[in-house]
Parts: sequence; structure tokens; C-alpha cells
Amino acid sequence: MRKYIKVILGMLFLLPIISLATPVSAEENEELLMASTHMTHSIGEVQLDSQAHFARFTYDSGRNFEYPDAVRGIFVTGNSAGGEKFNSLLEMIDNTELNAMVIDIKEDDGNIMIDPEQDLPYEDAVQGIIKDPEAMMETLEERGVYPIARIVVFKDTQLAEARPDLSFLENGEVWKNGRGEAFVSPFQKEVWEYNVEIAKVAAELGFKEIQFDYVRFPEGFETRDEDLEYDQGDYADVDMDNIKKRVEAVTDFVAYAREQLSYYDVDVSVDIFGYAATLEEAPGIGQNFSRISENVDVISSMIYPSHWTSYFGIDFPDKEPYKLVSEYAKLENEVLGALDEPPVSRPWLQDFSAPWLYSGPTFEYGVKEVEAQIRALHENGIEEFLLWNASNNYTEGVDYTPLD
Repeated sequence: MRKYIKVILGMLFLLPIISLATPVSAEENEELLMASTHMTHSIGEVQLDSQAHFARFTYDSGRNFEYPDAVRGIFVTGNSAGGEKFNSLLEMIDNTELNAMVIDIKEDDGNIMIDPEQDLPYEDAVQGIIKDPEAMMETLEERGVYPIARIVVFKDTQLAEARPDLSFLENGEVWKNGRGEAFVSPFQKEVWEYNVEIAKVAAELGFKEIQFDYVRFPEGFETRDEDLEYDQGDYADVDMDNIKKRVEAVTDFVAYAREQLSYYDVDVSVDIFGYAATLEEAPGIGQNFSRISENVDVISSMIYPSHWTSYFGIDFPDKEPYKLVSEYAKLENEVLGALDEPPVSRPWLQDFSAPWLYSGPTFEYGVKEVEAQIRALHENGIEEFLLWNASNNYTEGVDYTPLD
């Protein structure tokens, strides 16, 4: 049983004392009465209800991680975190202004990189590449590295093949995109619960932030919506067109995940396509930038210059990383500035070259290009960032605080 239960048990006996001995306002008294009505205890049994009334009692992993002055992080695969490369990445952080790792806990195919103590419904997905996650967390704590758990949600070939009824079908078979990847449906609340349970395992290990990735429908879904077979679940009878239903399902998942993780004292973040900030909502994938931002603590737009067209009037964005990131940052500041409680902006930046864009020699990314992106963020008031390199081979010699 989780540690916060012990705290609440003690409060069962303290609440009557507090209510008798301490003067309270009518509003405060009402809150105490509401809390007490949701608690019953008998010999050998305690029944607890309503997370909302006990949100102040949070799970304590026993780990002590301080939020940095500004998160400056790198992506770390499960193979890197569970292998020899982990040490070299730690040394890189020790010797630079970097201070955080985004570590794969559930990766792009749906494989789970740790072996949880509790059973999960789809054990075939458990790979256990990170053999001793407790030791890993202890090392991160000792080295002062801020830990963020990455959980890929709706791109999940493992789950789609195990449970086709949760996926999208074509001619009776699980549909896969051109890269052979399958998705499960954001309409399916069983999928929500599965991923949030994995997130809770990460939180209990001591991760301070849960970062959800692929919180969306497959790219281009609007062009195949009518051809695929899938169940809309609770959204089937909602009076909306399919575009609105997709947006509603994705947004609802994010809100659900944040509420379910409220006990764990973790931040919730979402990775999102950068172009989503340029639209009211992305019609195929179901992402509404503003609505997702309203339901997270951190929003991480993937703004790799190599992934943009000439939207900002830049002919070849991959070759102009400073200009691309600067133009994006101005736009995002405007969108987030319209929210009552905007999240922290912490974009993903490009630390890789993109040979697929070139028929001749590739424009190589190095120190100059990485620093240019960071500088563009800083000049627009965005202090936090994450670096993406799928192989975790990061550029050496970068100044990660170029304006200091």
C-alpha cells in the first residue's frame, strides 16, 4: 500500500480534534465536514474516498530532487539508461550546464523499459531493459540530475497487436502506417488507464515529471478516418463531428492523466507538434495546442527546424535554425500569453542532422546550430529546453547558456 495512506490514517483521528480545538470559518468547517463524510473506519478496515479532499497528502518516493533554475535536458533511451552509455551521458551533464534527463519508460513501440513489481495487463510489453531502476534513480539523485519519465501513449504496436479492439483496423487487420507502426485509439479509456498506471509506477520510483508523448491520433488520420474500423467508445453518441471528437478525446486524456497523478506530486508535461500552435486545432491528430496547454504543467513543442516547411517564410528552415526557432517562439508566446494560467514552455530542439532533406551533401548540425536554437529561445524569454538525438549522440562543446 502506498506511503500516503499512512499519513491519511493518522489524519482520521486528528480531524475531530482539529475541528473541536481550532476556530474555523464556515467555509473551512464545511471542508472538514466534507472530508470527514468521505471517511469511514471500522475494526480491521479503513475505507478512503474522494481524491479531491486529500490532494494535499502526496506520495513520498523518498527521493529528493530539486527543480533546477531552468530545466536543460537531454533525451535518453531505455537502452542507454540501462547500459554503459548511461555513464558517459552522466559525465556530459556533470561537465556542462545541462541538468536533466528525459528517460524512456514506455517507448515508441509500446515496450516498457522497466519491470514493475505489480502486474500489468500486457506482460509481453515489459522488456526490463533498465535492470535496476532504483539504482538508476539513486545515481540521478546523487548526481543532481532532474529525472523526467517519457511515456509514449497512443503509438503502441505492442498493445495494438495484443488488443486489436483498442486499435484501428483495415480489412479486419491492425492498421499500420508506412513505417510499420500501429496506434491504439485515444477514444478507448482502457488505453488511458493502462498508460496512467505505468506513469504511477514511474512516479513511485521518484521521477519528478511524467512526460507524455504521441498524445494524438496517427498523422493524416483525417484522410483515412472513413476507411478504418474503430470504436469511438463513450464519444460515439457525442453531438460533434469526428474532428471535434478527436480533439475532445485527446484533451480529456490529458486532463484525466493530470488528475490521476495529482497524489504523486509530479509535474505533467506533453510533447506536441510545433505546428499545432499555428492552428486552432490540428484536424487529423486531435491536438488543440491551447486546450492541452491548459491541462499540463509543462508544454514541450517539437520545433526541430528540419521538420518545418516554409510556414514562417523561411525557404529552407533546416539551414536557418536561429530564425526558425525565433519565429516559432514569438508565435508560441502569443498563444500561451492568451491563457489564464499558461504552462512552462520547454521546447524540444534539434541536435541531429537531417540527410533525408538533401540529395547532395547534408547540412550538418553542430555547436553553432545547437547554440543558435538555444539563443533564439532565450532572446524570446524561454529559458528551458530539451535536446533530441534519437541515438543519444549529442554535440560536444556546446555552451548551453549562451547568453549568460
